[in-house]
Amino acid sequence: MIETNFAVKGMTCASCAQTVEKTTAKLTGVETANVNLATEKLHIRYDEQQVDEAQLAKAVADAGYELIGSQQETVFAITGMTCASCVQTVENAVKQLSGIQSAAVNLATEKLTVAYDEKSITPEAIKAAVKQAGYDAQSVSESTQQDKESQMQHLWRRFWLSAIFTVPLFYLAMGEMVGLPIPSFLSPMAHPTTFVTLQFILVIPVMILGSPFFVTGYKALIKGHPNMDSLVALGTSAAFLYSLYGTVMVYLGTTHYAMHLYYESAAVILTLITLGKYLEAVSKGKTSEAIKKLMDLAPKKARVIRGIAENRQEVEVPIAEVVTGDLIVVRPGEKIPVDGVITSGRSAIDESMITGESLPIEKQVGDSVIGASVNKNGTFQYEATKVGNDSTLAQIIQLVENAQGSKAPIARMADKVSGVFVPIVIVLAIAAGLAWFFLGQESWIFSLTITISVLVIACPCALGLATPTAIMVGTGKGAENGVLIKSGDALETARSITTVVFDKTGTITEGKPAVTDVLPISGHTASELLQIAASVEKGSEHPLGEAIVAAANKQQLTLLPTSDFEAIPGHGIQGVVEGETVLLGNQKWLQQKGISVAGLVQQAQQLAANGKTPMYAARHGEAIGLIAVADTIKASSQQAIARLHEMGLHIAMITGDNTATAAAIAKQVGIDQVISEVLPEDKANQVAFLQQNGEKVAMVGDGINDAPALAQADIGLAIGSGTDVAIESADIVLMRSDLMDVPAAIELSRATIKNIKENLFWAFAYNILGIPVAMGLLHLFGGPLLNPMIAGAAMSFSSVSVLLNALRLKRFKPTKA
Repeated sequence: MIETNFAVKGMTCASCAQTVEKTTAKLTGVETANVNLATEKLHIRYDEQQVDEAQLAKAVADAGYELIGSQQETVFAITGMTCASCVQTVENAVKQLSGIQSAAVNLATEKLTVAYDEKSITPEAIKAAVKQAGYDAQSVSESTQQDKESQMQHLWRRFWLSAIFTVPLFYLAMGEMVGLPIPSFLSPMAHPTTFVTLQFILVIPVMILGSPFFVTGYKALIKGHPNMDSLVALGTSAAFLYSLYGTVMVYLGTTHYAMHLYYESAAVILTLITLGKYLEAVSKGKTSEAIKKLMDLAPKKARVIRGIAENRQEVEVPIAEVVTGDLIVVRPGEKIPVDGVITSGRSAIDESMITGESLPIEKQVGDSVIGASVNKNGTFQYEATKVGNDSTLAQIIQLVENAQGSKAPIARMADKVSGVFVPIVIVLAIAAGLAWFFLGQESWIFSLTITISVLVIACPCALGLATPTAIMVGTGKGAENGVLIKSGDALETARSITTVVFDKTGTITEGKPAVTDVLPISGHTASELLQIAASVEKGSEHPLGEAIVAAANKQQLTLLPTSDFEAIPGHGIQGVVEGETVLLGNQKWLQQKGISVAGLVQQAQQLAANGKTPMYAARHGEAIGLIAVADTIKASSQQAIARLHEMGLHIAMITGDNTATAAAIAKQVGIDQVISEVLPEDKANQVAFLQQNGEKVAMVGDGINDAPALAQADIGLAIGSGTDVAIESADIVLMRSDLMDVPAAIELSRATIKNIKENLFWAFAYNILGIPVAMGLLHLFGGPLLNPMIAGAAMSFSSVSVLLNALRLKRFKPTKA
């Protein structure tokens, strides 16, 4: 069996996806076929002995679509990137390869995600292309986080070692100018040779410590893809080489050059930018805290029963060694290692870290358990069903990582600008220097200062970090709140939603009937009525009967012995309780039995008008009351819809129920528009109709029949307790099954995109204002000239300020209705 992904071109709606699924699924040898309309991918499992890729492509082509080579998706860790220009370079280098279907680089996570035809190209060829472009690519592994921490420590060490030499160099170079005391033997006027020699000695260690800037910067420049390091390398090299020339001239007797050295500028720029990179690394680490927290949930070991027959015993093994089918023992207070099904014992399990359910859930034999949840008070054994990357926790982590590595549409604009930004800056820096020398009649020292300042201040790292950092924090914050956002596209699109469409059953309502009203007639009590009804219903398998028995058990009522139980389809049930015949059913049936229900009809009609199902109860030939059962509304439904209204959104409900029941539910929770009596296959068409009227639609559902509508909507939100098919089709998964997470997801989207726009504004504004000042615009009108050291500090500050602004999203809290 082969399990792989194909790209499918030509699909436009949910019915297209269904067509491709049905077309491929009916081929001999195809076991499963699922289409994700959002990603335009067909995930298929097939026997290559019975069907090949050519047959699959032909079947899809006959249906009117195009199947593109089998897709393998791999993530690589990229080292050596410093700005958005690097991102463009790596992406373009990979996209030019044959067999590549998509390639996306995230600067904040330093990861490259590639979808490719595994028959046309190998991961080694992709790595080679990245290396040819001037960077390094490695397969992502568990060591990546350790590598990041090691990199942070290395940057910090580079900074403080550089600072040890830069501080005295800066004091020596600038001290006399600002009136600070300088030892007489170091005076540039009295001992110029000693003065320049000491500066040269102090700057050399800083240049060596800053060598990574020169290695990567010049490598990228030579390959025709200049980046941020190229600008730093050009600027500091120019300052150093000119100063070296001045040092030689001092040795040859031209002592006035001692007052025109730029060693301190080169050292300060390298030291400040190293500090900026360290702060960036720290901030990037904070943006991915959500992933670290999720990973920390998983226990490291499991207690597994191993051995044969009488030799079976408990063995503690690393969680990586647990396999499907293993019997695992969990004691009170321990974390559950992997997903599975209880085989013996019972307990209450805290699943709040996964589902958001605040109360522990009672579990017994046959119930499923989720890895990383906490066993509260019982010992039990269970069989492992999902391990490793198949576990619920691993899939949640993968969803969050995919979202953090994806790009929002707004990011593409920044990427395009960054791709041409660095070459333009180099041209502007050289042009400004030459203009001041030839047209402004300034010295070449002055012109060099201008060129260095422009090169250093224009580094576009802030531009490259503006979008991915905000997306990382936003999706991470969503994960902390039980809202799993699958992509940057979903994150951006959610903010523009105008209409939210809710499925009714299992979404607005609980999805299972419950007793809502117990109305006895005079002379009988509610407990007596419920006890009698539950006693006769305990033999029934009907959902309404189960609801009545559950209500009696909840009130701890003792069920009475029942005999002669009989279910009459379309009418109700009857049985003998304590020697008396009890009937429970509809009005028509009881009247046929000669029982008067006149005093209950008005109440029954009122209950029906409110979307409830009334059942008449009679004992020994006399009516004793009414019991109403309904699919009860979730506690959060009304509050969530009220909050969505506050946000200015139109709310619709779509259901297969009859119009009267749907209208009653809608009235209770405040729905604006009811679309009732809709067949499951028509839900997607109803969503498409709303879209044709200019609405941006979010669909919220939980069932298999909601999947096409979730895929058709601009944004699909799946309830976490729903089916796997619904969750797969959705763009956002609400893990806590709490409808208050719907407005929370939209609010988070709005907050994140606002943050991205702020970041982009400041990044662009910084360069738009900084470059002209560095080129000497203020100096033209008698103002100051920008010192290269100040330019270096400003450049570092711009990157850190963008990251700090993105981190403000960590304070995001959904507004309550």
